[in-house]
Amino acid sequence: MVRGEGAGKSIARPDGGGEPIRLGRGAGNDLVLETSHVSSEHARVVWTGEHFVLQDLKSTNGTVVLRRGERVRLDDTNARQLKLESGDVLELGVPEQAAVLAVVVEEDPDATQVMAVRSIDDLLPAVVEMEKQPSLLRSVYEATTRIGGALELDEVLRRAGEAVLGLVAKATHVTFALRDDDAADEPGAAASYIPVYTRVRGETSSGAIPITRSIFRKVVQERAAVLAADAPSEVGSASLLGAQIRSTLGIPLWRGEDILGILQVDNRSVGAAASSATAMGATPFTSALFTSADLDLLSVLAQQVSLAVANARLIHRLRIAEERARKENTYLKTREERREGRREILGSSRPMADLKDKIEKVVNTRVTVLVEGETGVGKELIASAVHYRSNRRDKLFVAQNCAALPENLLESELFGHKKGAFTGATDDKRGLFELADGGTLFLDEIGEMSLNLQSKLLRALQEGEIRPLGGTKALHVNVRIVTATNRDLKKEVAEKRFREDLYYRLAVFPLRVPPLRERREDIPLLAAHFLQKYASEIGKPAAGFSQQAMELLQAYDWPGNVRELENEVQRLVIQIDPGGFATPDLLSPRIRQVDGVVDRAAPKKGTLKEMMDQLEKYILIEALREHGNNKTAAARTLGITREGLHKKLRGFGIS
Repeated sequence: MVRGEGAGKSIARPDGGGEPIRLGRGAGNDLVLETSHVSSEHARVVWTGEHFVLQDLKSTNGTVVLRRGERVRLDDTNARQLKLESGDVLELGVPEQAAVLAVVVEEDPDATQVMAVRSIDDLLPAVVEMEKQPSLLRSVYEATTRIGGALELDEVLRRAGEAVLGLVAKATHVTFALRDDDAADEPGAAASYIPVYTRVRGETSSGAIPITRSIFRKVVQERAAVLAADAPSEVGSASLLGAQIRSTLGIPLWRGEDILGILQVDNRSVGAAASSATAMGATPFTSALFTSADLDLLSVLAQQVSLAVANARLIHRLRIAEERARKENTYLKTREERREGRREILGSSRPMADLKDKIEKVVNTRVTVLVEGETGVGKELIASAVHYRSNRRDKLFVAQNCAALPENLLESELFGHKKGAFTGATDDKRGLFELADGGTLFLDEIGEMSLNLQSKLLRALQEGEIRPLGGTKALHVNVRIVTATNRDLKKEVAEKRFREDLYYRLAVFPLRVPPLRERREDIPLLAAHFLQKYASEIGKPAAGFSQQAMELLQAYDWPGNVRELENEVQRLVIQIDPGGFATPDLLSPRIRQVDGVVDRAAPKKGTLKEMMDQLEKYILIEALREHGNNKTAAARTLGITREGLHKKLRGFGIS
């Protein structure tokens, strides 16, 4: 490190086949850079089998490489990585306060004099040769069977290490270096290989040791198994000499065109082998050297090890994906239950009590339910209550707004499609009917569905089967259908815009959600609920509603129903001072217009009875005017019987 806090620090990797060099502010890095503008895990240097690569780990303040007077910033244009050269200078963090490091890359002589090389594509002759040795073939078969029976990666490597030591008596060290799949998943990222397991003869356990860079390079570049029998003289690598490797084998682990890793087998000690060789009349020097037969034998074993490693990693990924999907499903389901099923249907008025009673009667039946009501009354809340209060609650509640998609897309969304069914159908897709199997499918705005699609929906309801677009096989599904509309479907049927047979199939048990103006006594309860909800979300406490503000809310007709009330309360919370009351001046102008109504209804001065009679007469006249002189509707709004209304009208001389 040439500049920055901690200048003078350095780190060296004598063997490129070792672990990546991690750079950052965190204590777990190989080179800790105590500079505030450096990220905790800022960058790393990896060996790809051919060269060293600097990778920026999506640091906050970036990484720059200075090379021959040019500044190269690691960003998305170069996949945040760059091949390193001797003389490069690295800037980690903002330029003025960056940690500056100098790079020295020492060339390691290549294995130009290796004794034998076996390409991945030329391993069949080795298998054929082994067939001439039944005892050896049986040993290899038993080893591969044991390796193939392991599902966990650690167990695969442990069994493979034991197999190598059992088949090759001269082997003293067995090391596996595997590709870092997490890094390889990044688009454009260079593959790096990390030693993950080493087995030493005579030891029960040992940490992973680096593999030899020169052998590693040749294995990866030539996609071949490599033998350096007399390693010091044939390879002459500093890393070989430093590790006191007498003879070594480098064998690729592969899957198709991908190199998954490298198996390196070494003889690093001639002591044990020398005693055995002397007893057989051989020299210790000769007994330490691997042969082409050892290379062929381990190349065959590596095929099974490669498959086992690939399978173990796939199983590991599938388990992670399954666990993630399980957690996501649990989270989404819990959230949906909290949002819909467990959210209380608020309202103590007589119309809401009747609605709740009907819901309880229908929840555990299989009949279709039609939820009717004006826009904003909470039809989806009622539909979800039908699901989450039923014995289907453990299955999915799937909702689709029929007005949100054109006919062709809605059909695909509901029934699914097969690959190639239409332009753009590049894969099979499961429809909502299939996804909701065992649960409930809620179709909102059912009145917006086209007549053509209505006939297909009717068939699905009648037969309990669906057929994906482009499919030839029908799928049986067990789905409860709940629909909703703000239209008068009887009128739609009469005007030939909705199929009569489908209407009677859907409206087996209709649930009418009353508009808010028919249950004004529920407004204080709903308003208080929304006030608490949004005060909590925004983090602003609110004391409540002033009496006059609440009177105005109850006097307003709410054409947008509960949804409009919720939006109004949310807007109020934004305006309220922390801990304050919602006052009339904070209400929307359309709601404050009711003030004028109250002024117009103000009685003339007189006795209390005279003023009360004037006010009551005004209210009766306004109710009749609002409902087009329909006395039944006016009485329902006023909360009295039709006979009671007639009696009052006669008392005021109104016919």
